[in-house]
Parts: sequence; structure tokens; C-alpha cells
Amino acid sequence: MSGPQLIVTLGLTLAGLLAAYLLRRAWNDRNATRACMIAGGWAILAVALVAGSPVLGAARGIFIAAAVIPVAALAFIATGIQVRPARAATDKASIALEPSDRPSRAWRGVLRFLLAGPIGGIAEMGVGVMFTVFLPSDPQTRIVSSGLIIPVVWGALMAWTLSDDKIIRATAVLVGVAIVTFTAAYLRGFA
Repeated sequence: MSGPQLIVTLGLTLAGLLAAYLLRRAWNDRNATRACMIAGGWAILAVALVAGSPVLGAARGIFIAAAVIPVAALAFIATGIQVRPARAATDKASIALEPSDRPSRAWRGVLRFLLAGPIGGIAEMGVGVMFTVFLPSDPQTRIVSSGLIIPVVWGALMAWTLSDDKIIRATAVLVGVAIVTFTAAYLRGFA
């Protein structure tokens, strides 16, 4: 980065800090100048984007500003972080799912491994194949889209399988998903 580009980047950083300050004050203060602070904060951001573009380049300037301004605003917001002491534990059930309170058995561990791994993999491949067959697009797009959705589906199935307390239900759902999706894809065919 050359000297003028560095100066403009520092100016964008200061504009981000000033805009964050004005917008944060407008959020906290409920008085008559609130609208002026909101308009001023957004105006500073708009002027910074427009003013920085000639020096940084029309295409690069917006991307550099889009990277620098939010980081400066985040740094300003981070200065107001308050660390509070942890609350005392309550008797209410937590939001996150708790593992089973039953004693562990070897067969349950093996079945969970099979459900999260190979059986879940077969079920997600069925979803991917069905997605490839039913997506209304050209073949290349269908195949690539299916390849992108498969890891997400497998991760979701894996997380659900490992958090579900009822192993038989998880087995039935995964086997059912595999059968239904492969059958639907077979009946439709890859046209």
C-alpha cells in the first residue's frame, strides 16, 4: 500500500469509529437530537465510501472500506464490554440437550457410531441424489448443488443422531430417509 492509500485507509478507520460513536449514542439517548445523530452516522459512512474510492480505486475502494469500517466499529463497540459475574445455577432445565442419564452400554455406543457415520452417510447420500434428480436446472448445476448440500445434511443428521435419546427412533428415521430418497430418485430418474 502506498502513502496516500494508507492515509485513506486510516481515514476510513476514523470514519468507522466516528459513525459507530454517533450511532451508539443515538441508540442509547432518546432525545430530540437522536435523528440528527442517526443521519450523521450514516452520512459519514456514505461520504467515507465515496471519498475513498478515487484514491483506492473504484472497485477496490468499496471492498477495502467494507472491510475496514466494520472492524473499526467493532473495536469501538468492544470498548464497552462489561464482564458480569456468572449467575447462580438454577433448578430449571437448561436450553441445551443433556446426554442420557442411563448407564452406557457397548451396543448403544456401537449403534450410535453406525448411525452417525455410515448409516447417516447413506441417508445423506440419498438426500443428495434426490436433490440432484429433482432440482430443475441443468445437469452440472444439479450435481454441484448436490455435492454442496451433502456435508450440511450429513452434519445435521450426525448432530441429531448423537443428541437424540431414543436410538431406535433415530435408526428408523435414518433408514426411512435412505429408503424414501433413493426410491424417489430411482423412480424419477436422472433426466
